[in-house]
Amino acid sequence: MAEVTSKVIPVIEEELVVEKRSVDTGGVRITKQVHAEEKIVDELLQHERVFVERHVVNQKVDMVPAIRREGNTLIIPLVEEVLVVEKQLILKEEVHLIIEQSKEQHSQTVTLRREEATIEHLPAVERKE
Repeated sequence: MAEVTSKVIPVIEEELVVEKRSVDTGGVRITKQVHAEEKIVDELLQHERVFVERHVVNQKVDMVPAIRREGNTLIIPLVEEVLVVEKQLILKEEVHLIIEQSKEQHSQTVTLRREEATIEHLPAVERKE
């Protein structure tokens, strides 16, 4: 009988080794500046003053008069009931409110702020993790 010889054939196995690394592909740097600028605001301002005058009327009326306006004067009637043989309305007085308007130029310095951004692109840096 013939002799059987055996041969060992090595089996090769390949392995894959995967490495990761970070690659910095660049960046952005943002800087901000605030600029302050003095501005003069020039506006026309309006003022009102009210003067009170009292006018004695002492006049008989049948009903309470309405508040009325004559030009720049607002007239507010004041009545009083007086006992006689019959009840009557007597217009005792009127209050005249005289409204005077004046205008005055007004200047004021105010600070206005403005922001400005500067963008700078940074070069790529290679890093291993």
